[in-house]
Amino acid sequence: MEIGRGEDRTTLLRVGVQDRWEKEWSLGKSWRLTGYWDFSAGIWDNAVESTADVGLTPVFRFERGRFYIEAAIGLHLVQARISAGRTFSTAVQFGDQIGAGFRSGRYDFGAHLQHLSNAGIDRPNPGINFLLVRLQYEL
Repeated sequence: MEIGRGEDRTTLLRVGVQDRWEKEWSLGKSWRLTGYWDFSAGIWDNAVESTADVGLTPVFRFERGRFYIEAAIGLHLVQARISAGRTFSTAVQFGDQIGAGFRSGRYDFGAHLQHLSNAGIDRPNPGINFLLVRLQYEL
């Protein structure tokens, strides 16, 4: 589960399911590279509009013990209207994110910066930025 805040006073609530990759790579003595697929669905809400978001993102994670940093670029389907001043011209948006966090047992706590835009496919392309916090429980 993720919750966050973005431009235009937009609040985001997103739930997801992750599927860890079986492959991992050692990067020296203490770091390793792994990753997961993130399937998510969310609601963006501000004082004017509510918007649905569905995403599929491959996430690359660099781990050192319990701590990690991650980076990702994924595809999102988003309703076009965010607010009176922010309307996307395409439903397909690219979500770039960077984040960091730590694992404790079956729990994962993290924070991410995420930018969504259509990468210049069509205009207008206002994009939107979010700061997100995540709580994950491994089944």
